[in-house]
Amino acid sequence: MRSLIAFIKKEIVFCVALVCAAVSAIFIPPSKAYLSYIDWNTLLILFALMGVIAAFRSCGLFDRLGTMLCARFHSVRALSAVLVALCFFTSMFITNDVALLTFVPFTITLLAPVATGNTVMYTVILQTIAANCGSMLTPLGNPQNLFLFQQMNLPLKDFIAVPLPFTLISAVSLALALLAVPKKAISVQSVWKSSSSSHTKEIIYAILFLLCLLSVLRFIPKYVAALSVLVVLLIVNRKALLQIDYMLLLTFCAFFIFTGNIGSAPQIKQMLTDIVSGHEFISAVASSQIISNVPATLLLFPFTQDTRSLLAGVNAGGLGTLVASLASLISYKLYAQAADEQQLPSGKKYLALFTVCNVVMLALLCAYALLFWK
Repeated sequence: MRSLIAFIKKEIVFCVALVCAAVSAIFIPPSKAYLSYIDWNTLLILFALMGVIAAFRSCGLFDRLGTMLCARFHSVRALSAVLVALCFFTSMFITNDVALLTFVPFTITLLAPVATGNTVMYTVILQTIAANCGSMLTPLGNPQNLFLFQQMNLPLKDFIAVPLPFTLISAVSLALALLAVPKKAISVQSVWKSSSSSHTKEIIYAILFLLCLLSVLRFIPKYVAALSVLVVLLIVNRKALLQIDYMLLLTFCAFFIFTGNIGSAPQIKQMLTDIVSGHEFISAVASSQIISNVPATLLLFPFTQDTRSLLAGVNAGGLGTLVASLASLISYKLYAQAADEQQLPSGKKYLALFTVCNVVMLALLCAYALLFWK
């Protein structure tokens, strides 16, 4: 029983998706049509990207990058700034959750000996906002963008043009927020170590990442990238395959079935279309605060007529509450686990400051969207 409760707490979004799919299946019995509900291309490229990024993480590439950059800065503010910038820019290509999984533990280890606990906490919170905001910009940044890029069938430049102003506003706001970090002088030594074998693997992984990128940009089929990643990692790095978030893939499947079943019921479909249509941005932001932005995307997409507003809304909606973005939960868990060991402020203090900072950023983006966007 305890293990079941622990699983539900850990995979609450998947459990909710599974319940929704199961309830909808009562009214729309399972059939071959269920297979058509699922966007297999999105699942294939998600699998491929998660596999490649897991492989890169296993060889320490991102840690070496972070250490190399941080060794060049000599104050707490400068160090915090580069750590936040790492999350902001890398999230555009390795997803927001991977950026936080990589750099939050690195940040706590690096900053805790040279800065106050409040500074460490504040930096982690800004990193979380940075990862969620930086990931807005590209199809590779987060799962909802990857899904919408496949569905909207827009050229890359037109897709990027939608979240670009939101990303720029976020970048300026984060730069201003970093002014609150003290300028205390510090010294950080580089511990960059590598080997010829790791270089060889990194070249292989870079080729796989290029295949994924070509697949996302629709130059090659999604199954080619997914199959290439599967075969190569089975040979070179099987452990990376075990680090893929398969629960996320199953969550997507469950929500695809749920929304597909809803779409098969004309009255429900029409009702949701009437609610969402013309209010895509607000609907996306509001629903993201409760069920997080990835499920909100899958739930609202079949009933929207303005996919650009939906794209902007689910990305801005990743800010706000702790559950608005699954990536935010990751950084909170990482911080809470390290708080006692590193004598950092409690998880409750983190959550309070996190909420204030996120609500302020969300308010800025919503104000821009409602007053100036489109």
